Amino acid sequence: MSNLVKKWYGGHPLVWLLAPLTLLFYCVSAGRRLLFKLGVKKAIKVNAPVIVVGNISVGGNGKTPVVLALAEHYTRRGIKVGILSRGYGGNSSFYPRSVDENDNAEEVGDEPRLLASRSGCTVVIDPVRARGASYLVEELDCQLIICDDGLQHYALHRDVELVVMDDREVGSGFLLPMGPLREGTWRLANVDAIIHNSDVIPQFRHGVSPQFSMLLQPGQLTNIQDKKQQASVASFREKPVSALAGIGSPQRFFNQLKAMGLNLVASLPFPDHYHFTRDDIPNGTVIMTEKDAVKVASYAHDDCWFLPVSARISDAFFNNIDNKLATTGLVIESEKEKEDGV
Repeated sequence: MSNLVKKWYGGHPLVWLLAPLTLLFYCVSAGRRLLFKLGVKKAIKVNAPVIVVGNISVGGNGKTPVVLALAEHYTRRGIKVGILSRGYGGNSSFYPRSVDENDNAEEVGDEPRLLASRSGCTVVIDPVRARGASYLVEELDCQLIICDDGLQHYALHRDVELVVMDDREVGSGFLLPMGPLREGTWRLANVDAIIHNSDVIPQFRHGVSPQFSMLLQPGQLTNIQDKKQQASVASFREKPVSALAGIGSPQRFFNQLKAMGLNLVASLPFPDHYHFTRDDIPNGTVIMTEKDAVKVASYAHDDCWFLPVSARISDAFFNNIDNKLATTGLVIESEKEKEDGV
């Protein structure tokens, strides 16, 4: 995070110059919510439960690992899961569009491409989320929709709302553009759960929904050009390594690599959803996030690797979501029932 962004995130006094625009943003967003509440604008309900994994602040903070963890959890229980994404950063010529692991990330977006590769689930992109959700249910027979982002997209009815936060929490607490918030902190009391991409669960001055901590567990380093070529992190500790990351909080990734004992001779941060070029990749051993790897796969050199991570969240979190979904009529088998074929 640049010094300028840090000052903005932290509420530097100069952000008050943006107060008139923040007031306008508040009026527009509050008015829009009111129209949905009064029924003037209709939220479209599809014939399957919808889980929205979002946030109340701008920038990436770990939603993708949560989506993958949920997809794995319910797929193991015999449910056909569909993942819905806006396809941010892509430039597809048509929607709704099914995404597979061979699609170009520049067309479908980096996160949908990663979700298709990792989840094994049906992934659809559509900026009109209600249309994409309908396509997943009516054309692709999905029983559960997991929506990557879209907490503020009220045109799609949702049954479960989840907020993901990282160690930046709510920043200054100001709404856009004075601060990073899309909605006020009051929203944290109106969702079904808050997942913290952090070792510490913060204390808020007001009541909030149930909070859970998420641990990102690293896997084997994987070569971008040959995914069958994997190596332990320990085998890289004696060599100089360059790291790059185009995510919401690149420093978090760099800190993780250092904590794993790697010798970082260069740490190269880029904005979230950055469109890399060949010149952005240094020579020598390079380690990046899996989300960045899908974008550079066509031109990364032979010594480029990515570090996959998987979210570990407590059973209490999944039980909470199971109970909520059960009220929608979704039949969720236990893992034992699935194994026994009950």
